[in-house]
This record gives sequence, C-alpha cells and structure tokens, in this order.
Amino acid sequence: MDLQVLDVPVRSSAARWATRVTSVVAAALNAWGPGGPSMMTAVVCARDDHRVETPVFSGAATAYTQREVDLSLGLLSHFVRGSASPALLTQWWQDNQPSDVLHSHEREAVLEGWMAPLR
Repeated sequence: MDLQVLDVPVRSSAARWATRVTSVVAAALNAWGPGGPSMMTAVVCARDDHRVETPVFSGAATAYTQREVDLSLGLLSHFVRGSASPALLTQWWQDNQPSDVLHSHEREAVLEGWMAPLR
C-alpha cells in the first residue's frame, strides 16, 4: 500500500560543502577517517496495517538537498501507486551511462525530467 523513507540526511548546499571541506582537511591531517554512509529507514506498509521497517544506507556522500528528497519521494509515490515504473531508471541508465557520480543539481535535473510527465 505504501513505501516510506525516514531519516533521510538533508543539508543545504553550503552545509554539504562545509562537511566535504572539513572531511578532506581532517583526512589530510590524518585526524579522521571517512565513516560509513548515513542510515535511513525504509518502511513498507501492507494492506492489513502490517509494517516492515528496515535500515538502508544512504547513497549520498554527505546528504541530499531538500529538493532532491522531495522529488525522490514524489517519484517513489508514483512507483507505489503504479502510475510510473521503476523501469524508467534502468532505461535512463542504459541511455546515458554516466561515467561519474552525478552532483546534486544533476540528480535533481534527472528527477525533474522523470517527474515532468507524471504531473
């Protein structure tokens, strides 16, 4: 019936950049080593009010922008309702085959492209 994602790490662009800079400086000074990815919680809700919660790793190195989270959750709701298919993710990957990790503004643009026909 529903799929929710809780505890999504969200930070402004300035806060994400500050975190990256601090991490690089600390690593260069051998004062810190990179930690693991942030944890989120996926909640699957069935028709009989049965809920299953499971921890999942965030794919973001530091955090997501609020816009990226909003677009992602909107797309996820279309998948749950059946008004969009996750196959569009695979198709996009096959068509584009990015050679590098997308930055937040690039991910937002891709998400906006996927959401546009669904509005």
